[in-house]
Amino acid sequence: MTAKEIRQTFLEFFKSKQHHIVASAPIVVKNDPTLMFTNSGMNQFKDLFLGEAAVKYPRVVDTQRCLRVSGKHNDLEEVGIDTYHHTMFEMLGNWSFGDYFKKEAIAWSWELLTEVYKIPKEQLYVSVFEGDEKEGLPMDTEAFELWKQFVPEDRIVLGNKKDNFWEMGDTGPCGPCSEIHVDCRTAEERADGRGKSLVNADHPQVIEIWNNVFMQFNRLKDGSLQPLPAQHVDTGMGFERLVRVLQGKTSNYDTDVFTPLINFIAEKSGFEYIGSAEPGEKGWNEAVAMRVMADHIRAISFVIADGQLPSNNKAGYVIRRILRRAVRYAYTFLNLKEPFLNQLVPVLAEQFKGVFDELYLQKDFVQKVVLEEEVSFLRTLATGIQRFEKYDGGKVIDGNFAFELYDTFGFPIDLTDLMAREKGLSVDMEGFNKALEEQKNRSRAATAIDTGDWVIVNEDRETEFVGYDLTEIETEIVKYRKVKTKGKEQYQIVLAQTPFYAESGGQVGDTGRLEDHSRQFWVEITDTKKENGVIVHFTDTLPVDLEGKFWAVIDEDKRKASENNHSATHLLHAAMKQVLGSHVNQKGSLVNADYLRFDFSHFAKVTDEELNQIEDIVNAKIRENIPLKEQRNVPYQEAIDSGVTALFGEKYGDFVRVITFDDHFSKELCGGTHVKATGQIGFFKLTAESAVAAGVRRIEAITGQRSAAVIREHFDLVKNLNALMNNPKDFVSALGKIIEDNTALKKEIEKSITERAVALRTDLEKQMQTIDGVNFIATTVDLPNADAVKTLAYAIKGAVQNLFLVLGVVIDGKPQLTVAIDDELVKAKGYNAGQIVRELAKEIQGGGGGQPFYATAGGKDAAGMDRAIEKAKSFLK
Repeated sequence: MTAKEIRQTFLEFFKSKQHHIVASAPIVVKNDPTLMFTNSGMNQFKDLFLGEAAVKYPRVVDTQRCLRVSGKHNDLEEVGIDTYHHTMFEMLGNWSFGDYFKKEAIAWSWELLTEVYKIPKEQLYVSVFEGDEKEGLPMDTEAFELWKQFVPEDRIVLGNKKDNFWEMGDTGPCGPCSEIHVDCRTAEERADGRGKSLVNADHPQVIEIWNNVFMQFNRLKDGSLQPLPAQHVDTGMGFERLVRVLQGKTSNYDTDVFTPLINFIAEKSGFEYIGSAEPGEKGWNEAVAMRVMADHIRAISFVIADGQLPSNNKAGYVIRRILRRAVRYAYTFLNLKEPFLNQLVPVLAEQFKGVFDELYLQKDFVQKVVLEEEVSFLRTLATGIQRFEKYDGGKVIDGNFAFELYDTFGFPIDLTDLMAREKGLSVDMEGFNKALEEQKNRSRAATAIDTGDWVIVNEDRETEFVGYDLTEIETEIVKYRKVKTKGKEQYQIVLAQTPFYAESGGQVGDTGRLEDHSRQFWVEITDTKKENGVIVHFTDTLPVDLEGKFWAVIDEDKRKASENNHSATHLLHAAMKQVLGSHVNQKGSLVNADYLRFDFSHFAKVTDEELNQIEDIVNAKIRENIPLKEQRNVPYQEAIDSGVTALFGEKYGDFVRVITFDDHFSKELCGGTHVKATGQIGFFKLTAESAVAAGVRRIEAITGQRSAAVIREHFDLVKNLNALMNNPKDFVSALGKIIEDNTALKKEIEKSITERAVALRTDLEKQMQTIDGVNFIATTVDLPNADAVKTLAYAIKGAVQNLFLVLGVVIDGKPQLTVAIDDELVKAKGYNAGQIVRELAKEIQGGGGGQPFYATAGGKDAAGMDRAIEKAKSFLK
């Protein structure tokens, strides 16, 4: 059976037992402060186990993406070293929420394994909880008696709390569990009678395959156990291990879950995968590296696809750490010096197409994120490794040196620790942590804002925002203070009454003027923000007389333009729900006078057809000139009950403001300013659609005068292009013909260059010298571009055995070097084109690199080319 068939068989089996098939929850946990990642199948059902949510389906079945790389469940260091630990893995599970319990769970698990999957019964062992006196927990005699119906008593193992009492974490639902183990040793090995003693003994071929957890308790923060409102079943079967057993493999990595990835790595790296290699044997390091990469790309890709980008803190740091571990193994053991890990994303996405489509729909975005991370890390990895290799400070890596690797070269501390252990060294963690804390203190100081005390101008003045109704008002200054940020001094002013909207909900703060009572003198208000509920106005200078009356006047043109974009954002949100589906929700926005930017939840690129539909709906609503319906101080729950949309990331009080444009179209909670009727917006034009994060896409648009100006620019552009092309009747066809002709001319030029490069081959072969069995060519050539040089190099490499080739060329005044070496020479003599070309490039004041059999370099000094060519022969000695 293939992996896909094994997975589907599991789901269909429990569907036949009246289980409802549910989708995997995201691997990134967004609503549970106790977890960063889903580390077991039960995470998404936690509320059901605790009785805090209504049970819709009393029986469900699923396959859940899980990640265990931190905290209690930390398998990271074992990944790649052994054959069965993983970071990201699938957990097949069947669930009962207050419905069936131990009897059915045990019977069905045995039926599926032995009758459906046909695993020989004599290879299976089961375990039950032996009890724990300290916790006051008795032995699970019920499970013990139930198992005796299926297996001999001598194949039932009594397990301690560590092995047979399942807990998600320090707190949460938990209970005794009964595991099923399979002995995958050969028949001769199984005949030794040691199978039972190898259960839970970390034997690589006697492994746990299924865990039936009987949820009975909730672990409270004080460590005590509280009975759950109802008893539940939480089962988990490691999918990768199950596939290994059913496909008759001795390693998870030898199954079709991993072989597409490993085969791709092996092919592209040029190293053979020897999965059976033992530590110290040939191929061991390479095999570990391939397993690390194949495993880690799964975790990296799915975490990014589920909404968590790599970063320097919390969950983002965890995924960055995994990614860098994979890159480091690829760099060190597979000689992959260029970004490579990202190339595995499409392979992985294709594997999971139709299973977890979230990744397939976002594979381009995920690949781009991985590529960017690789590029960033590889810039400093080589230099950092060289610094580490040259370190000579005894058996303990100095904490300050470890911090230098972290701070300057981007090494996670666990990467430094791993490299140290490989050399038999340790790291001074205390010194590292001290240096890290000192850096944090310096960072805080650098970003500190020197804020003066408030100077009270008018006592006992309440502040009031009147900007929903007025664009200017006579007012007084309540207080002010001086602030200094990065050497720049500003002032912050609080007014008794103000029409200035403070930045909030994506809408930028108003700008304008604070005029004296005579309106002869004023100061510019450069921004408006809110601090602890108080509207603060920013200005570079203070009025001369602070105690008088002032006119607070907003920049009305900017305000109106912002209102156009803000109201258009509401119409856009509603239109997208109509076209794309009700799952669309706002994830962020920016509304200013120039344009609007709207981020929203959606797992696929919005098509041109869908964008046109959205744009047409918005413009239709603008033409309807729908009047604004504004409701202030509406009780929050009343607003929610009315079907209003509450936006992502907003905090609402007991009373809210509701903005409606047509009761059946757009109704949202919003504190921003809006047009009085949609006709004021004028015209809405989408300008961009893109991905900004996994599951989050972005639309940008313009309205009003800005959209009219852009449309005019585009018309003028087309008109000018039309004139340049002598006003053809069919502009598009004429332009297509020009492009077609241009492409044909380029191909002719490329063909000519290729023919010229190939023609040079014969001349260069005549210059070939044979030195100690190596066919050596080192010379300069006259070719117009790097592609032609590459074509020539590969043409000679394909025709000449044992080739050591160095070509120099000057293109547009810039010298370039190419080194190509026969693959057999690389293996037999240890030549490395990447290292050689870097040495040669010193003669032309440049640098470069590549693979052992082909590498290039560029430089600044063409005068050094002859020296570089002459130097090439020295590498044959």
